Amino acid sequence: MVQHNSPVLFNKPVIGLTGGIGSGKTAIANMFAKQGIELVDADIIARDAVAVGSPALKAISQRFGTDFLLENGELNRAKLREQIFTHPVDKTWLNNLLHPLIREKIHQDLNAATSQYVILVAPLLFENQLDQICTRTVLIDAPESLQISRTSARDNVSTAQIEAIIAAQMSRSEKQKKADDIIDNSKDLPFAQQQVSQLHQEYLGAYMDSPLMSKRKSLK
Repeated sequence: MVQHNSPVLFNKPVIGLTGGIGSGKTAIANMFAKQGIELVDADIIARDAVAVGSPALKAISQRFGTDFLLENGELNRAKLREQIFTHPVDKTWLNNLLHPLIREKIHQDLNAATSQYVILVAPLLFENQLDQICTRTVLIDAPESLQISRTSARDNVSTAQIEAIIAAQMSRSEKQKKADDIIDNSKDLPFAQQQVSQLHQEYLGAYMDSPLMSKRKSLK
């Protein structure tokens, strides 16, 4: 069995999928899902960790005050994001609170998946060292100008805000160096789909004889 950097061993190959804001992670992940591959989305897990009634949300409101909650009791994400952006100590506290909860749920969901391999979708895959629990990683890549235009059209936020988010994350070039595979998502959907289909077949070919990764083959 292949030993990962993480003490957790999964019963199937885990492909870590990442990319910057506006790179098209969701669209690409859904292409893998249409091939019958299960997805574990770190962002969804992170949102669920601070759902109304959760211990984590209670801890956040106790530390920062109830004005960090919306009228419906949900977390005011924009207010919290601004708080931790300007107060590193609070960011460390929040990470210490949430990261163990998120990682535990990620591990549970990865082990519960029944497809031939499973995709872990995580925008901060490398930044949060989640690549250490992956068999292989794939970067959804797009030029920064395209990231900005896509995000601006989708979220109606300013260019300056998007640029600040991009600047706060690992650089595109560094992600390119770290990733095992790269999907160029700078063109149309058929172009991206062709790359997804090719990688899907390569992953199946590499791991189909070894669902427990005991005889992992090398990818080209």
